Amino acid sequence: MASFLPEIVLTSSPDGPIIAYDPHSGAIIAHFTGSRSPPKGLTLAGKSLIAASHISAAGAGSVNLYNWWSSAVFNHLPLPEPVAPLAATLDGAYLFAGGISGHVYAISLPSGRTIQTIPAHSKSVSCLEINDDGSLLVSGGDDGSIVVAPIFQLVAASPGRIKNPGNFVSQCFVGHASSVTAVRIASCNSTMVSCSADGTCKFWSLPRGLQLHTVALPCPVAGLAIDPTGSHFYAAGSDGSIYFAAMKLPSRKQTKQSLQVMKWPEKHGGPVVSLAMLNQGQKLVSGSEDGSVWIWEAEKGQVMTGLGNEMVGISHLVVARGVANSRAIGTGLGIDMEEWREKSGLGAREMSRPVRKMEEMKEKLGVAVKDRSRAIDILESAIGAYERLLELILKEAKGGGTGNNKSGRKESM
Repeated sequence: MASFLPEIVLTSSPDGPIIAYDPHSGAIIAHFTGSRSPPKGLTLAGKSLIAASHISAAGAGSVNLYNWWSSAVFNHLPLPEPVAPLAATLDGAYLFAGGISGHVYAISLPSGRTIQTIPAHSKSVSCLEINDDGSLLVSGGDDGSIVVAPIFQLVAASPGRIKNPGNFVSQCFVGHASSVTAVRIASCNSTMVSCSADGTCKFWSLPRGLQLHTVALPCPVAGLAIDPTGSHFYAAGSDGSIYFAAMKLPSRKQTKQSLQVMKWPEKHGGPVVSLAMLNQGQKLVSGSEDGSVWIWEAEKGQVMTGLGNEMVGISHLVVARGVANSRAIGTGLGIDMEEWREKSGLGAREMSRPVRKMEEMKEKLGVAVKDRSRAIDILESAIGAYERLLELILKEAKGGGTGNNKSGRKESM
């Protein structure tokens, strides 16, 4: 049995279908039709759903939902404006969509009901990201700002438009001179990396809320990937190249060495728009506007294989792991969820704990508190009734005893 987790690479396009690839053989295993997806407009909603932003010919905005065993859209979710970037909670219960107005829409799945509208940015939302443990939503905007918000607070708030986002936003970072194109949070949740059309990658400390340092690249950057160890990051260049460098600065003496940016050999014929890690960080997959998709050996920066030959422009790519369905995908690549959990270990089980269960726990706690209060009220009422009953018994006993004494005295006379 293979040691790596089952993986599927999905690519979206503004001109063609969503395509699913087997990254190990390079073969196309499925097509999903009906979506014209803008940049960052593809995400996985849990283990059973695929979500894609869709811009119609008339310019209307919506999100299309797919499942793994059908190529057609099974649910079409209309939205009040065009949206591009998408992100979903680990359990697939909630989807977040970034609009051109700067608003982020929180959507309940699979119903498609919009439960919150968050005014996050002054310009269009350009990227969305959820951290590895599923607790934080991070959004980047064309205004150069980055907003961090706890997901639980967003989905637990009263439905409607959030009038005062400051009550729900935990941090806001401003530092880029142009659109924020991608954001990633290292697995330790302490360091965040952002990239921008201004040609920089910035490192931020989440605990302290400070900018740590900046890495300048010779071109605009559209995508990021961080290896699982958090030691290196990879940047998608608009010049068709991939750049990589160390994440950390061990000491002042090693600053120049640590900030050295390496450039991999050019392979794409157009801007690289998206990157993702494969095989537990041993491989990197890249997609370009020219339609090419390449898999690289991460350690050496060498191309291992190409995916497909569709040659339609790519707007985004994501990697699906451990699809929670035993039915066949395309040519029969169904993946059993229990087997995936066994391979993944405790960490995957903990990471897949639903946000919705947190709400259920909160509701149960509320019910328990109400039941406890009701029980106390009933007990106090019973105690009061018992006290009154005891008082009556004592009165009757006292009155009865007096009557008997009088009666006895009369008889003796």
